[in-house]
Amino acid sequence: QVQLVESGGGLVQPGGSLRLSCAASGSSFSTYAMNWYRQAPGKQRDLVASITSSGSTNYVDSVKGRFTISRDNAKKMAYLQMNSLKPEDTAVYYCNAKNIVWEYWGQGTQVTVSS
Repeated sequence: QVQLVESGGGLVQPGGSLRLSCAASGSSFSTYAMNWYRQAPGKQRDLVASITSSGSTNYVDSVKGRFTISRDNAKKMAYLQMNSLKPEDTAVYYCNAKNIVWEYWGQGTQVTVSS
């Protein structure tokens, strides 16, 4: 069983950077695809970035070139480096882990981009 805890959110000015972290507990971390989702108030929860067990990554077009997802299997950690942040990036960001059998969610961390 897996528990996910996000950290690293906060307030940042447009153009700034944040690094989100997702700490996983439990077994078989390396078998999970790791994903970051975000949800703004009144809007759907959308997939932002994914990284597979083999390290392949995908990004939603709106963050491509600005965000980087990574993982450290030895530390059971996933990260989302966010650069050149825009006000429209403001949302609660959620860590997600998926394999063939299970899916888990973190509690979310607030990211606010504002002057």
